[in-house]
Amino acid sequence: MSCVFGFDVGSRLTGVAIGNTFTASARGLTIVPVKDDGPDWSRLDGLCKEWLPDTLVVGLPLTLDGAEQPASRRARQFAAQLQQRYSLPVVFVDERHSSQEAAQRFAAARAAGLRRRRDAASIDAEAAAVILERWLSGAGSSAADEATGH
Repeated sequence: MSCVFGFDVGSRLTGVAIGNTFTASARGLTIVPVKDDGPDWSRLDGLCKEWLPDTLVVGLPLTLDGAEQPASRRARQFAAQLQQRYSLPVVFVDERHSSQEAAQRFAAARAAGLRRRRDAASIDAEAAAVILERWLSGAGSSAADEATGH
């Protein structure tokens, strides 16, 4: 069984999801605050130590026509820092529409009366789960799926 992390990189919060390659499933895990000097690395260090992921999947925000945008640079910088810090394979997944899908899932769960743990209920963590599910299913492995480092 292989543990995989997914990330939805934002300017204030980064959503983190955990997935399993055996079951090809993912779920939102938590959100990590992002400050001027980057994400809360001590929190990410703790998550990596606890879960021992072997691959890191980063959502690459592209425009509707597939071009890169300013947020793409932030995601690429974060991915490079992940690879340098953890020496794990890092892959990109096209994250177009992942936030909208996460918001729809969140709204549906609330409408159904489902309660989730506070961190897992975060739309950012849910968006990370959507990104990770795309990678696990192979749907996100278009031109945006490129490894860094490995």
